[in-house]
Amino acid sequence: MQLSAAPYEERLTAPRSWWFVSFLVGLSMALILLPFGTLPLLGGLVGGTAVAAVVASSYGSLRIRVVGDSLIAGEAKIPVAALGETQILDAEEARAWRTHKADTRAFLLLRSYIPTALKVEVTDPDDPTPYLYLSTREPERLAQALAAAREAAA
Repeated sequence: MQLSAAPYEERLTAPRSWWFVSFLVGLSMALILLPFGTLPLLGGLVGGTAVAAVVASSYGSLRIRVVGDSLIAGEAKIPVAALGETQILDAEEARAWRTHKADTRAFLLLRSYIPTALKVEVTDPDDPTPYLYLSTREPERLAQALAAAREAAA
């Protein structure tokens, strides 16, 4: 059964400070090109800022969605029937699962600037991935959406 609307959707956008850093990159390019004149200086400011902003935007363009009977996390698309228990991770627990508790076979959708996460067990016996680690600002809502999708698919 397919749901008509996505019960959960989140874009993992880059923090505001990264946009300021993008401007500083442009300013640095402008200062590098200062000896060549005013036009190269302006080109460096605009071009450097634009390139840095594109990089920041592309890094923050990942989405996590629960649509119908699937979880779409970045490039991965997983049916909710293949997912088991969810564990909401606070900032301290999320850091532990990103570092010393991490399994090298796990699917990690990491964004260091997002302190909370959701750990979702993978129950498919054919899949070597033990769990999904998803950086999310709203782990409770994502867990509820997965539970609702699992119930709707059953």
